Amino acid sequence: MSFSLKVYGLKVSYFTGKLEAYLRYKEIPYEFVVMTAKQFKRTIKAHTGAMQMPAIQLSDGRWMTDTTPIIEWFEQEYPDYPIIPSDPLTQFAAYLIEDYADEWLWRPAMHYRWSYPESAALLAEQISSVMGVDLILPRWLKRYAIHRRQYTNFVKRDGVSKATREHVEQSYLHLLERLAPIVSSRGFLFGERPTLADIGLMGPMLRHFSMDPAPAAIMREQYPEVMSWVYRVWSARGSRVAGPLNHAITLDLNPLLKEIAETHLPALVANAQAFVAGQSHYSFTVQGVDYHAIQTSRYRAWCLQRLQERLAESRDPNALRQRLKGLGIIEALESIEPVQSGYNEHGSIPFSGSLPVFQSVRG
Repeated sequence: MSFSLKVYGLKVSYFTGKLEAYLRYKEIPYEFVVMTAKQFKRTIKAHTGAMQMPAIQLSDGRWMTDTTPIIEWFEQEYPDYPIIPSDPLTQFAAYLIEDYADEWLWRPAMHYRWSYPESAALLAEQISSVMGVDLILPRWLKRYAIHRRQYTNFVKRDGVSKATREHVEQSYLHLLERLAPIVSSRGFLFGERPTLADIGLMGPMLRHFSMDPAPAAIMREQYPEVMSWVYRVWSARGSRVAGPLNHAITLDLNPLLKEIAETHLPALVANAQAFVAGQSHYSFTVQGVDYHAIQTSRYRAWCLQRLQERLAESRDPNALRQRLKGLGIIEALESIEPVQSGYNEHGSIPFSGSLPVFQSVRG
């Protein structure tokens, strides 16, 4: 079988899981290539501008990275089985949930994986055994290096500490509590087929929360309906899942949207304020918990910029504002002047000029 594209990544990777869930649902065939350490450092960065996974190589030789613009591009090129709702209200909510999944849930996902010894040992072994095949080093040193890199960069430097650990874990528990009644009442978040909201949540939910020992045990034992939904999304195929979508943001989504307004959006605003001020680090408070010395991210400033733009460009802004009234979403997005991140001004993403999420404002 010939493939029109290759996906470079790992089968334990956050965003690789999100991308694969999308391609499987769209029934777009691809060849999966396990990304080695040398490819990660050399080939991927040379072709995409960022040392991150997954990366896609198209049959014409072009390379792509960053799942959000990748999905936007594929939605234009492969219009069958669309995942972007046509209704302006649910469309905005889907984009918001995807961004929350990409950016806020990254923190608890990394924490559960790399702070818990059982999980850290398991994943360090799994990653070193496949990604480190081209490194001539002792196995123990590969495992140590992987654990140290991941914990330092994505747990410690992203604000997880003794003071915030309980709140970080609450973010996951709150997500489960809010998802359970939704996915118990219908197949997917917005109806009977997956949308961007479901696909976006596959980043943390598929390869981290449903597979890593500690969070998977919680999901399996306390929220099996959420576990079922995760694998329902994974097994969904556009030609077989053709049910209707809701043409409104149903009331059972309110607790999830309110959680996003209380956590993810204040964090994005604080980052954007630091970015505008040229600060390399910032602190913020969410749900009464203080996070300190977080590295400022141009990419996350762009995330807020895009959400502000989607709100401003909605086809039915009055209805959207009325529906989201009282949830804190509009207030958060308008608590800061429209952000100008300076990122992707020429629309080259996802093909070139990609920016690592955690690159500092000085980078």
